[in-house]
Amino acid sequence: MTFFESISTVFRKYADFSGHASRSEYWWFVLFSFITTAILGSLNLTSSEGTLDLGTSLSTAWSLALLLPQLAVTVRRLRDTGRDWTNMFWILVPLAGVIVLVIYLTQPSIPERMTANP
Repeated sequence: MTFFESISTVFRKYADFSGHASRSEYWWFVLFSFITTAILGSLNLTSSEGTLDLGTSLSTAWSLALLLPQLAVTVRRLRDTGRDWTNMFWILVPLAGVIVLVIYLTQPSIPERMTANP
């Protein structure tokens, strides 16, 4: 799956928590999210009173808009590796949880016949 196909697929399945997401679909979308958030966060408008930090507002709004599709594609990716959606709670454990979740998300897909939750 290419970069643009991944973005299109994730936005088409905006709130679809069923099915599976390939590694490329997930990680291309993570890259897209990171790049767009960083670009929006770096925008600044200069006014006569000083600098107005429009970038933070845009970046925050964009991150909130991406929250639901990011959660959905993460659940689909976990399902593709044969894990349940509850593994997302690893993110709540400082540092070690992030490492565990990244390891889960980078593992190869398991064929559907072996998956416990279709």
